[in-house]
Amino acid sequence: MNTALPTSPLAWVNGSDAPEKTSLNLGFMALSDCASIVVAATQGFAQQQGLTLNLRRQASWAGLRDKLVSGELDGAHCLYGLVYAVHLGVGGGPANDMAVLMGLNQNAQAINLSPALQRKGVTSPEALAQLVHQGGARLTFAQTFPTGTHAMWLNYWLASQGIHPLRDINSVVVPPAQMVAHMQAGRIDGFCVGEPWSATAIAQGQGFTLATSQSVWPDHPEKVLACARGFVEQYPNSARALIKAVLAASRFIESSVENRRSTAQLLSASAYLDTPPGNIEPRLLGDYHDGLGNHWQDSHPLRLFDDGRANLPYLSDGMWFMTQFRRWGILRDDPDYLGVASQVQQLGLYREAAEALGVACPQQAMRSSLLIDGGRWDGSDPHAYARSFSLHALDAAPCARVGY
Repeated sequence: MNTALPTSPLAWVNGSDAPEKTSLNLGFMALSDCASIVVAATQGFAQQQGLTLNLRRQASWAGLRDKLVSGELDGAHCLYGLVYAVHLGVGGGPANDMAVLMGLNQNAQAINLSPALQRKGVTSPEALAQLVHQGGARLTFAQTFPTGTHAMWLNYWLASQGIHPLRDINSVVVPPAQMVAHMQAGRIDGFCVGEPWSATAIAQGQGFTLATSQSVWPDHPEKVLACARGFVEQYPNSARALIKAVLAASRFIESSVENRRSTAQLLSASAYLDTPPGNIEPRLLGDYHDGLGNHWQDSHPLRLFDDGRANLPYLSDGMWFMTQFRRWGILRDDPDYLGVASQVQQLGLYREAAEALGVACPQQAMRSSLLIDGGRWDGSDPHAYARSFSLHALDAAPCARVGY
């Protein structure tokens, strides 16, 4: 964890905790889990912390990454895995020191299959595995960034069903908001993406939801509030104030069903998700239809706060993504799992912000989770965990690894 003081901010010289930089450019993608950032920027939570947040919608995760690294964006709603890939130099460019300020949400991503597969009766994991292993034309699945969360959920879920994600199917990158159009055009057979785009596909008759990400890992880490490490070092007070603003907004959204509904209405605006509230609100409330006639109230819905449990940047959460990079050959060697996570996860800064808001903050930096294949992840032995899977690409040559 970074403990170095910045070299010259006047706020520190004057003994103040006022933000050193008060106007921040924040990037986001058109996804329901950007909610806390949008609410913080537009409903007064940033102003309470002495900040103005200038929201900048991005067209792709690669574009968001480039602007975050260059400093054009001070911070962003970001894929967990993207942050670690950039930090380790496997994110489509040179290594750049990164920081995770807090978690933005857990759960609420989904794997959908196409209408063509639905018509063929491929509506279960078993039917999909049977089709894939019959040979013939390989199916094409889309995810949103090669080292992002959606790629990792898709890979993990497919592998849990006996389908090797690098050998048995084709994988392509499609920006979230373009998934439904690619499905409609017949370019892809399935996708893994965040809401509201899975629900939108069903609403438009473009297939069905086969699995949710929370069925892969209940209460899994998903998007984070991220920035370059240099931002935290130069503007620690601004970083802390930003965490406080977004954390307070997260708490507000989850304080009532009415607030969740009004948040869905806000997100539907053209500046944010630009889609009808009816595509956003149900799954924001945990109300799921899968497009096959099944309807349920999900026990692990989109969690933006959950009394702070969705926001603590656990070291084990960051470490898990590195184990999957190793598993699938994105990393050729094991990193210093705990050391890297301790650098990236800004636990100290988060705890200061949470304490100031009266948000509960567990002292443990690891958590234990049981995943869909029966494997338990608790961060205790990442080296062994990365090697514990029957399907993997640990020995993949660089040319065989996922491209960008």
